[in-house]
Amino acid sequence: MPEPEIPSGRTARARSDVASLVGYHSPQVEVEVRLNTNEAAEPPPAEFMSDLRRALAGVDLNRYPDRGALRLRTALGERYGLDPDWVFCANGSNEVLQALLLAYGGAGRSAAVFEPTYAMHSQITRITGTRLVRAPRRADFSLDRDLLAEAVEVEQPDILFLCSPNNPTGLLDPEGLVESALDLLEPRGGLLVVDEAYGQFSPRSAVGLLGEERSLVVTRTFSKTWAMAGLRLGYLLGPPWCRSELEKVVLPYHLDSIKQEAGILALAYGGEMQERVEAVITERDRLASALGELPVTVWPSQANFILFRPEVMSGTQAWQGLLDRSVLVRDFSSVAGLENCLRVTIGTQSEDDRFLAALREVLL
Repeated sequence: MPEPEIPSGRTARARSDVASLVGYHSPQVEVEVRLNTNEAAEPPPAEFMSDLRRALAGVDLNRYPDRGALRLRTALGERYGLDPDWVFCANGSNEVLQALLLAYGGAGRSAAVFEPTYAMHSQITRITGTRLVRAPRRADFSLDRDLLAEAVEVEQPDILFLCSPNNPTGLLDPEGLVESALDLLEPRGGLLVVDEAYGQFSPRSAVGLLGEERSLVVTRTFSKTWAMAGLRLGYLLGPPWCRSELEKVVLPYHLDSIKQEAGILALAYGGEMQERVEAVITERDRLASALGELPVTVWPSQANFILFRPEVMSGTQAWQGLLDRSVLVRDFSSVAGLENCLRVTIGTQSEDDRFLAALREVLL
């Protein structure tokens, strides 16, 4: 959507750094197969929806929600073997990231990202007036200790973001990288934020490395595994001293009662959700294998999506060809380091078959 024209006589002006930003955009168009935003392919289980309707009937909408979301934080803590003081909840993991940058970033402070990675890390960094440090990945999109050391020793960021599995590449950071980042950051007073929005699709997590004396937090979401993208519910796992600071920068009553009830109930369906995770992984492997038979470069993924690059035409041409066939994927052609790359969300088997058939028509 184009930016509106600014009236010449207007006197109120946004901050210059905000005015220079381009908002976060992902095309929302009506198509038959939508595989562009990494949502869950299936809605929540029918039994969960029935239970949720009953639970919501008991919610007093005329009253403010529990400001501390204690029941939800307790339920999440039990899932990870943590006290509720180690859990912070917000409106999607993006609000968690925003709270972190409000509390630990801001004027005179910096945050480092390793690109290409999740665009909202840099976007929220700039929105909060935090200096953004852009550091590179290797040509194969990997990260290692040498790259970490170069960024930390030169820039000395107050916050360092790792995204594992990384969005949009799908790569899982190598074992030991979180420990290396902590070794580099902690002597300088920095905070390590590990974004695990797709962590439940991968075999490794940083949650087991959390500690009272460690400057490490892990962010996760209900949008992917729990099929609740429409509710916007995310959370952070980290030491109580961090949660205490985050509570100071969020608005009062920011997490509504409906979200809290839905989150508590979803955690009771852990078995069903894990079955869905395993089904997504199986379908991801099938889709990756099928893409390998087409003229595209495919990157290995530990998430619920696959990054690929057409070899016979530009990414934008392939994207448009898919759209003409009512299949929507994400076009990263204009992103530095991701030239001509497309990302496809793992859908249902029938959706993925439609995508593959359309892609064959476009490329062959």
